[in-house]
Amino acid sequence: MIQITPSIKSTVKRAVAEDLGHGDITTDSLISSDIRGMGTVVAKAAGIIAGLGVALEVFRHISPAMESQVLIADGLQVAPGDVVAEIEGSTAVILKGERVALNFLQRLSGIATETSRYVKAVQGTKARIVDTRKTVPGLRELEKYAVRVGGGHNHRYNLADGILIKDNHIAALHTQKLSMKEIVHRARENSPHTLLIEVEVETVAEAREAMEASADAILLDNMSLEEMREAVTVIQSRCMLEASGGINLETVRAVAETGVDLISVGGLTHSVMALDMSLDLK
Repeated sequence: MIQITPSIKSTVKRAVAEDLGHGDITTDSLISSDIRGMGTVVAKAAGIIAGLGVALEVFRHISPAMESQVLIADGLQVAPGDVVAEIEGSTAVILKGERVALNFLQRLSGIATETSRYVKAVQGTKARIVDTRKTVPGLRELEKYAVRVGGGHNHRYNLADGILIKDNHIAALHTQKLSMKEIVHRARENSPHTLLIEVEVETVAEAREAMEASADAILLDNMSLEEMREAVTVIQSRCMLEASGGINLETVRAVAETGVDLISVGGLTHSVMALDMSLDLK
């Protein structure tokens, strides 16, 4: 279960405030505050659960008196009809928190489920599936957690987590006549010694140049399978190789079999389908 950090509490607070506005007029006009009930969270599709703790935090945020029971924890598989959790207490609170709680749970479970498909697709190879920074603004902490629940790994959490010299950095520095070796040297001189330096390249020749410039990792951007295999042969494990760009479930196995170390997939977070779930009131 995810640890509910102060930043997650803040995210939940903003989400509840966004949905409640000045109050749930429908519930407040119909349901007395002293009526108690139980809500059950039910899976309507097969997948991997992630974010249940965040969903339950929604109800606790609205009323600390709410009680809950986790029946299927994060990381576990569910089938249609499985009861994932129970929430007991004020019926009005259950109704007020229902949509926000499901929004968190469905999206994060969708990310974990999709990630698990990619991880399964590359089993037997050395490749790791990693995420990107293509996350919903304000939800990165949660979405990267969901990737881990699905068996994937996290790339940089933010721009301070590592040095990734991308094409636009290189283009800007080329106007100053800096070579790849000089670019990597400048990055190493001006950053903490504990940070890895990764360089984005588009050709095998550029990959060789980055390796000779002593990059720690090389990102192979939108390369063909043939180019990836050639890059693996040229680099010979002298630095880490990451494949990225346009990779999907149909192609990820072939990419992994080229011998790359990492495969980054923006689709794990930027366009994932939510896992269908519902909350039923008893």
